[in-house]
Amino acid sequence: MNLIIDDTDHPLIIKVASIQSARMQIYFIDNEDFFQRKHTVKDGEGCEFEDNDERSIFYVRGVMETVKKLRWVPDLIHCHGWMTALAPLYIKKHYKDDPCFKNSKIVYSIYDDDFKKPFRDVFHHKLKLEGVKDTHLKSIKEKADFETLSKLAIDFSDGIIQGSPVVNANVMEYAKAKEGMHCLCYHDKQCCVDAFNAFYDTVLATK
Repeated sequence: MNLIIDDTDHPLIIKVASIQSARMQIYFIDNEDFFQRKHTVKDGEGCEFEDNDERSIFYVRGVMETVKKLRWVPDLIHCHGWMTALAPLYIKKHYKDDPCFKNSKIVYSIYDDDFKKPFRDVFHHKLKLEGVKDTHLKSIKEKADFETLSKLAIDFSDGIIQGSPVVNANVMEYAKAKEGMHCLCYHDKQCCVDAFNAFYDTVLATK
């Protein structure tokens, strides 16, 4: 399928692999222009890619459209890092009446993956879809940096997890101060599975 971003068609390629021992299938979102690179978010010299804003939009929308195409109905969606920060907004606003997403709870994990270069000034225009209004994007209109993008994700999430030992203090404070928000502090690998499962149950039980 094709996704239109800023009046440009971008082919969405869905790939699948399996982990036999775990009996688990893994789905990949691909696009030659956005993801066929040697590096993830920075080039070989450490400079962040100019189109990281569109790559984020494409990735999130691609995942949502894949879920719809496969007719999954997730109870809970766990988003990891700033590349997924638009997912809570899209799920709660653009896909709010879609049978696949209308009852889904959203958990967003914050990591120490701050990007240094703010997104381009036209970012908030590119990400707009039906149901996404200017009032929802007020926080990122002036400056779409790591902090404002993370706060946008928090605004439309049901739970927040601190995914790294040290993360942006302003972002975590914003999450903890948000009324009704469930927050989970950092847990190391030895105990994170049990902590996450208990946290998921708490979020799912919230009306």
